Amino acid sequence: MTITCAIIDDEPLAAGLLESYAKKTPYLKLTGTYNSAIEAMRDLRDNPVQLLFLDIQMPEFSGIEFAKILPRDTKVIFTTAFPQYAIEGYKVNALDYLLKPISYDDFLKSTDKALDWFMILLKQEIYRQDRFMFVKSDYKLVRISLDDILYVEGLKDYVRFSLKGGEKVMSLMSMKKIEEYLPKPEFLRTHRSYIVHMTEARVIDRFRIVFGDIYIPISDNYKEEVQLYFDRHTLV
Repeated sequence: MTITCAIIDDEPLAAGLLESYAKKTPYLKLTGTYNSAIEAMRDLRDNPVQLLFLDIQMPEFSGIEFAKILPRDTKVIFTTAFPQYAIEGYKVNALDYLLKPISYDDFLKSTDKALDWFMILLKQEIYRQDRFMFVKSDYKLVRISLDDILYVEGLKDYVRFSLKGGEKVMSLMSMKKIEEYLPKPEFLRTHRSYIVHMTEARVIDRFRIVFGDIYIPISDNYKEEVQLYFDRHTLV
């Protein structure tokens, strides 16, 4: 997989260092290096990149401000000499935060994290298009159609897929992993132990999702996202 990227840093030496790092990283394709956010604005609006290495403290337009107007699909790795900006960086969903001076080892750890992120998105898109996945179960690969899934339940080190017709498939994996790969918002985590196929939800009783005699709870940690889904699909 190749990730398109760009660099914005008002310090030429810092920008040049990041540029050299990007050029020797096999899965990165550098499309531009800019010394200000204003300079980059037009290019990135017309030709957005997947990943942006963005300095935070810059004249005219800070990296935090610039990150807020980027396309949703552009992910950010902030670069700065000031550690106090870390919290602000994560508030705008930055993938990572690199503190100058930046070594190639630290750069590579961040870009590997970005690669993992985009690989997950790619698999989500594949599953969304092909509408099935294979999971390991009892030393076999079992094909599961996304359209057959009602909900997924976490059971310690295993997950259990509850399918239409009453079939259940157990697989050794974490809830976190299956949550990452199932396409959203079609599938939403409602509780630490449950992921629900939202298009299959037919009855909601006292903010629990009902499948036959199974009542799936919606915990406070996931309530906002689930409520937003219901609001979007409720006729009032």
